[in-house]
Amino acid sequence: MDQQYQVVIYGASGYTGKLIAWKLAERGIPFIAAGRDLGRLESEMGAIAELKGHDYRCVAVKNERSALAELFRGRKVVLNVVGPFMQLGEPVVQACLDAGCHYFDTTGEADWMFLLKREYGPRFAAAGLALCPANSYMWTEGLLAAEIALETPGVDSLDIVYLADSAVSVASTKSFLRMCTKPQYYLQNRALAAWPQATSYSVNLPGEHLPFNALPWSGGGEPVWYEGDARVRNCRVLVSFRNQAAFGAVFGMLQRFEQECRDLPPDEQERLTNQWGADLTTAEPSREDPDVNRCVLSCHARGNTQSVSVVLRGNSPYIQTGVLGAEAARRVLRGQLQAVGFVSPTQAFGARNLLGALAEEGYLAWQVSSH
Repeated sequence: MDQQYQVVIYGASGYTGKLIAWKLAERGIPFIAAGRDLGRLESEMGAIAELKGHDYRCVAVKNERSALAELFRGRKVVLNVVGPFMQLGEPVVQACLDAGCHYFDTTGEADWMFLLKREYGPRFAAAGLALCPANSYMWTEGLLAAEIALETPGVDSLDIVYLADSAVSVASTKSFLRMCTKPQYYLQNRALAAWPQATSYSVNLPGEHLPFNALPWSGGGEPVWYEGDARVRNCRVLVSFRNQAAFGAVFGMLQRFEQECRDLPPDEQERLTNQWGADLTTAEPSREDPDVNRCVLSCHARGNTQSVSVVLRGNSPYIQTGVLGAEAARRVLRGQLQAVGFVSPTQAFGARNLLGALAEEGYLAWQVSSH
């Protein structure tokens, strides 16, 4: 296959994959759109107006290590959008190692991130490759705010809340239902501590008069990245969404899981969360509207005597994920990768650089205030 294709979107026909394809096309980056079903790939890619005249190829491939490695060989960047990642992601990571490709994904699953950190991070580092999960709105947005807060000397504790207002994709629904039933962690005095299962919390966000109910939502990716970081003593993350009726439906499922499923074998738990996710979201949403699908990220940070708040106000979280995926590819191809091994998006490319990319396209603005 022509070596001009240095970027692979694996899972390109899905909701998020199509957004990444759009943003790669805007950057003029040729790519391979890969997945299991060639017909679906060709149909979904052909329906993206921004791809008209752009250079890409559709390739069918099985979710198997050897087949994926054969496809990845000679490429530089793999953007994996196939989840749930704990169920489907490991062959992709292994194939990237085999083929010598940098790996990025869009996971929200903290247990997947911990697996990559513990089992594959050292191997990617030894190979000079980046292993960067959650290069997506969730959990990169909180990381961006945290990094701005950590620019204040003495700050060591991060309290982060996400609030979004977008419909959820089919794959995301399956992924978040499984991840919210698994152990969820925050950092307390530099050690991981477990959130109680099926427990909601009331949160307040800047610019909002009414409180929202929130969940740990896998515990967040930020504690995974900041575990072992000398700058951070405490880090906790909560997630809410403006549609509180939908939040109530999800919370009810988590309560039901605790009552009916907690003692089931792990494979049966995974099957049930997949089934519940398929029942909850039956069709992909339309592309986000910036005037409707708005989001807020609040990070309160402090030290012994220092205190700073960072608020990111933006829109279109899924499209932001598309931007982050395309930016990762562009920066790797330009030789701008700053770190290898298990790395966060900010370690890989710099927080201010990613903030600038999102702001330039009108998806994000930020405000910093000291107290």
